[in-house]
Amino acid sequence: MKTYFKLAWRNIWRNRRRTLITTSAIVFAVLVAIVMQSMNRGSYEVMIDRMVRFNTGYLQIQDYRYDDESSLDNAFYYDEELRDRVLNADDRIELILPRIETFMLAANDEATRGAIMFGIDPEKERHFNDLDNYLTEGRFFEIDKQSAVIGQGLSNRLSLGLGDTLVLIGQGRFGMSASGLFEITGIVEHPIRDMNNQIVYLPLRTAQEFLSADDHITGLMITPHRERQTDAIAQTLKAEFTDDELVVYTWPELMPEILELMEMDLAVPRLLTVVLYVVIGFGFFGTVLTMTLERLREFGVLLSVGMQRLKLSSVVFIETLIISLIGVIAGIALSWAFLKAINPINLTGQAAQAVIDLGFDPILPMSFAPDQFYMQGLYVFLIVMAIFIFPLIKIMRLNILEAARK
Repeated sequence: MKTYFKLAWRNIWRNRRRTLITTSAIVFAVLVAIVMQSMNRGSYEVMIDRMVRFNTGYLQIQDYRYDDESSLDNAFYYDEELRDRVLNADDRIELILPRIETFMLAANDEATRGAIMFGIDPEKERHFNDLDNYLTEGRFFEIDKQSAVIGQGLSNRLSLGLGDTLVLIGQGRFGMSASGLFEITGIVEHPIRDMNNQIVYLPLRTAQEFLSADDHITGLMITPHRERQTDAIAQTLKAEFTDDELVVYTWPELMPEILELMEMDLAVPRLLTVVLYVVIGFGFFGTVLTMTLERLREFGVLLSVGMQRLKLSSVVFIETLIISLIGVIAGIALSWAFLKAINPINLTGQAAQAVIDLGFDPILPMSFAPDQFYMQGLYVFLIVMAIFIFPLIKIMRLNILEAARK
């Protein structure tokens, strides 16, 4: 086998120009495929990350009735015993965040707007999503104060600022009336546009008392040490709460519509990638075809002096393998360096304004998900290996006398 590799290596560099052209085609295919995938996935990764960190969490524990009816009546009791039970269930859990959420009417002296109210522990939120970094004015409240932090959009709609009084009117648990006055201590530019126009944050204890839901929450967000551990932790927690009225959801189960939208939107780039692969495949096939036809005399001579067809095929296979590996590895390395150099792309003009109107920063982020690197490389590698069938068939069917006369 060592001899085969030596022969293959020498054959590769015997015609450097042909080898470099073939390798460059593979590098180009890998580079374009990865960059296209990265550009399309980058924006969705940012959107999903924001939804996970500011809304659903990576995992969430709810009452089993809450998914069908998102009512405070389906909140569940949360105390230190439940907290310890969750934390002890899996040592891969980094942080848990209790939240209570409901719809309220937010008002000033003259106007009323619909609002989404979150009762939160500000210290834990800070560790999870750096929410305090989005403060444009003021500060976050202490956990048991009668105060509120509202979104910039809601602040503008109600013409309320720091130190003003926010009126919240709605329904608490089991139909109890809920109305109260809260001093605005901070205003946040929420990264999710729709929430920025509706969000009201209250201290968790204050919100529970306000809603007649003492020690109850609507969701317990769970953060793993690493995102890839999400599914494994979910299975552990589902086994832990089998006999309870609590259910465990992962973020894809809580946001299926976003994932479906992403899959639909990525369909066109994937089709273009397939077209790219077909074009590159035919280009590489043309190179291999030319290379094979040029070497028919060589193959005939080798076979005539006693080299077995299988061994000759093995040498040609190793040649193809080495060229494809060099091209794929170089393509992946070049793609990573290129993406690092351009990430993120700053948008300007109308494109920037369109992105801002959607509630996102005017940048085009790149994705560095590992699978897009090795999967695109794998696809190109498989195409190259499939093309190897042609020289293999030629060698197996080669007429030695005819090849020697070429």
